[in-house]
Amino acid sequence: VRLVESGGGLVEPGGSLRLSCVGSGFTASRFAMSWYRQAPGKGRELVAAIRSTGTDADYADSVKGRFTISRDNVKNTVYLQMNSLKPEDTAIYYCSIPNYWGQGTQVTVSS
Repeated sequence: VRLVESGGGLVEPGGSLRLSCVGSGFTASRFAMSWYRQAPGKGRELVAAIRSTGTDADYADSVKGRFTISRDNVKNTVYLQMNSLKPEDTAIYYCSIPNYWGQGTQVTVSS
């Protein structure tokens, strides 16, 4: 199993980024997929999760209304659209399926 994130970078407050996570070695349609993040000096927290069918999603309160998780099971890919970014969103963002993690992509929100 391999999960590879991309799309991170430096963005100004109020800006947007779209993260992607491409999976291989498994059938994405069989698993819920999630995005976590870890800010410097803090623990890893769940940001958003989407069911295997893509019909239901859950979000951390801190990102509700700003972030949207989606998936394309044909491409074995999960996305995280992040809008209205704030400095406190700065973290390494990780893609996950049960028992597996990607290497992470850095998101920095700063002017």
